[in-house]
Amino acid sequence: MPDNPFYVDESSPWFSKEAGWPDEVPKQCVFEKQTLGQMLETTASKYPDYWAVWFLDTYMKFSELNDKVNRFATGLSNIGLKKGDVIALLLPNSFQYVIGYYAAMKLGVIVTGVNPTYKPGEVKHQLILTGAKAIVVLDVLYEETLAPIIKETSIQYVICTNVTDLKELSGFKRWLGKRLGKIPHAPPPPGALNFMDLLKTTPALPNVRVDADDVATYIMTGGTTGVPKAAVLSHFNCVSNATQARLWLWKTKPGTASVGVLPLFHSFAMTCVMNICVSFGGMMMLFPRPPANKELVDTIMRVSPPEGSMYAGAEVLFKRLADWPEISNYDLAGKLALCVSGAGPLHRPVQEAFEKVSGARLVEGYGLSEASPVVSAGPFWGNRKIGTIGLPFPGTEWKVVDSSEASKEVAQGEAGELIVAGPQVMIGYLNNPTESAETVVKLADGKNWLLTGDIGRMDEHGRVTLEDRKKQLIKYKGYSVFPTEIETMIMQHEAVSEDAVAGLPDPESGEVIKAWVVLRPEFKGKITEDELVTWAKQNFTHYKVPRYIEFIDELPKSIVGKVMRRTLQEADPIYKKYKGESKG
Repeated sequence: MPDNPFYVDESSPWFSKEAGWPDEVPKQCVFEKQTLGQMLETTASKYPDYWAVWFLDTYMKFSELNDKVNRFATGLSNIGLKKGDVIALLLPNSFQYVIGYYAAMKLGVIVTGVNPTYKPGEVKHQLILTGAKAIVVLDVLYEETLAPIIKETSIQYVICTNVTDLKELSGFKRWLGKRLGKIPHAPPPPGALNFMDLLKTTPALPNVRVDADDVATYIMTGGTTGVPKAAVLSHFNCVSNATQARLWLWKTKPGTASVGVLPLFHSFAMTCVMNICVSFGGMMMLFPRPPANKELVDTIMRVSPPEGSMYAGAEVLFKRLADWPEISNYDLAGKLALCVSGAGPLHRPVQEAFEKVSGARLVEGYGLSEASPVVSAGPFWGNRKIGTIGLPFPGTEWKVVDSSEASKEVAQGEAGELIVAGPQVMIGYLNNPTESAETVVKLADGKNWLLTGDIGRMDEHGRVTLEDRKKQLIKYKGYSVFPTEIETMIMQHEAVSEDAVAGLPDPESGEVIKAWVVLRPEFKGKITEDELVTWAKQNFTHYKVPRYIEFIDELPKSIVGKVMRRTLQEADPIYKKYKGESKG
């Protein structure tokens, strides 16, 4: 084996033309030992006058971004933050998030991004788990979210900012907006530092050695148990994953924009919006909250550079656009060219509908926070197979193994647990050695393999089709039923807009299938749940037919658009009854 810890056997089936591996993408990559701060320095030196960030109709060049990062990093150092400390960012997508993130990277300070929609108890858990010493918080979030719990944490420094602090806005308009309530604003708490004051610091970075193997960020994740944990990612993990994405986007030129609707605290946007742009000189198009369809498309039409825009999102974002009647009024060709759906399965009806109305290519990607997060994606150009999660990124390899024995591969086409290896695989879970050892294992080849918990099948060309999460598999009378398959089948009915499927306990069958269905508006009141069950009986094999179907107005989703099956499942009366009896 060549002297490359991430060498992948070139006889692997996914490297073949039949699989769709692009000739322009290298099969091997020697990943540079570089920090995220060094990556920004390199790009700012190479493309100083390229736009780095667009936010609230204000642009920032890479030279400006790097200068502000150095100033803020110096300010953080001056107040006492040092290598190994943790800073939390309780912020929406904004200039401040990007500056705070990269400033910490230059100091060796560890970032943990906090969901701005979290309730105080959730924020407290994250701050205590990560041991955060400082926090940058949006002024309007402090009183409701942080004030009730801050004394129970290790936070020593609170840095407040307003969403418009770096927007090009005259002083009078800024004052008037706050006075009239058009710009959300709240007074800073006593003793808080001002973000803009730290940004005025003369740049003089301390002489601190930050290495690629140092920890860069703690990303919150449910992992394999659903209990919130922190995935520990190094600079090397994050830079390597951005490099892998850049290689996969081989046609993409500096100046291309990445549409940032997904929140930057989530690993998906951290890599596919922020770090990828910094790696190749692209522009982050940031939205502080998910915009309405019209605002989103108008912005893409107006702000997209000549090189065009790419859009990483969850399935729900593409479905909203596909279902939006006004999208036919826009000529998105050349504006929105590359789209990737992640954070959950991409159902074929959504993919086909979006491509038809937008003219953009939408591929399915796959990743998880424990892999920084991207593992694979469909080819953006050339041959692809719809329904698979694409091909593993350069330097990444995967196997489908027996779900109870990671060292035992299953036969081609058989279902098993997907495991992956590559430079993006996390160090482990913070302060959780037991689950770390159960999730990242070293096999006989000497590589660290991440047990994803996802069930899939590999075809003869090395492409993987995911069936579902190992823990969401429905066991009905001994049959294994995969919720994603049932969801896709139900969505073939003309009345169905979207759906979610989960198992409910049953004393005779073990589990039975239930589907929660959102109807298209024009079919509401014109079809019943029983009629849809009858249709399923006519179209599905017997053990895949839902026992129950319930029409609901909206599926519960996470902030990145992932359908929360477990929320529906646990709220169901049958589930509650069974659990209540089992506890009794």
